Amino acid sequence: MKLLKLVPDDTNIRFLKVRLPFFIVSLLLIAASWAAVVTQGLNYGVDFAGGQEVRLTFTDMQEAPVADLRQSVAGLGYGSPIVQEIGSPNEVSIRVPLPPEVEETPGAATEIGNQVITMIEGQYSGVRADSNETVSGKVAGEFRQDAVLALALAMLGVAMYIWIRFEWQFGAGALFALFHDISLTLGMFAIFQIEFSLQIIAAILAIIGYSLNDTIVVYDRIRENLKKFRKMPLPELLDLSVNETLARTIMTSLTLFVALVPLLLFGPASLFGMVAAITLGIFIGTYSSIYMAAPLLIWMGVTSDSFVPQETAADIQEKKARGQV
Repeated sequence: MKLLKLVPDDTNIRFLKVRLPFFIVSLLLIAASWAAVVTQGLNYGVDFAGGQEVRLTFTDMQEAPVADLRQSVAGLGYGSPIVQEIGSPNEVSIRVPLPPEVEETPGAATEIGNQVITMIEGQYSGVRADSNETVSGKVAGEFRQDAVLALALAMLGVAMYIWIRFEWQFGAGALFALFHDISLTLGMFAIFQIEFSLQIIAAILAIIGYSLNDTIVVYDRIRENLKKFRKMPLPELLDLSVNETLARTIMTSLTLFVALVPLLLFGPASLFGMVAAITLGIFIGTYSSIYMAAPLLIWMGVTSDSFVPQETAADIQEKKARGQV
């Protein structure tokens, strides 16, 4: 029985031929992503924003009255609430800021959440309270700092590992590819205002791992081919290396995609943001390995002699002694 091959052995796609247009598009996407993060901000979950979050399901309605809820909850006097649909149209998250004195009083924040639930239950029938959670502003700030630190250390560790295993150009290329992947992921969350919680940090770390794995596979093949094909122009060598690893890349991506799509379409609402981030990460991680990490090697001066050991003065003297020079 003949084995199925998704990528023929003689595949020769000229990826690097269009490296400049794709690189420019990537830079524009990075700029647009950070512009969205700065202007629209991230929709922080209660883990990062702090406050009291109540999640409700309106079982007798097909769609929750978001606008009316926002006005009613604001009337309680706890500041401007954030009311958003989560999962189904009849499920909502209501987050209200907590007064400073409440954070020092055990149980007071939960009581505020109970007031919100009681008020809404009095106005609407078929209201089911799914959760009533509290996170203080101080703890939320510490969560944000720790999350940023975790991402920064992960990227720095990746760059150092690749620098030690290969050369500094490879480490810089991998670091930029990871920056590209994280930027586009944050941009998606800013544009669509998907809730950004601790689960999303875990998803971004998973994206870093996947993108790094794909980049290292490509880089390892590039290093091997640099030693084998000393006279081949570098763009052609990079194309050869990417094509030789293409079958592995497609099989890995498809395997993950098959597992993620059912979760994305039919999984619980609480996992939607994390699954959406990882699904996007599969595509942008593969893309960045080809059109970010590889072309940067050309622009940073990698040549066919990059991995050829340089002769020292002692080596030259030894050759002269043996009559080899």
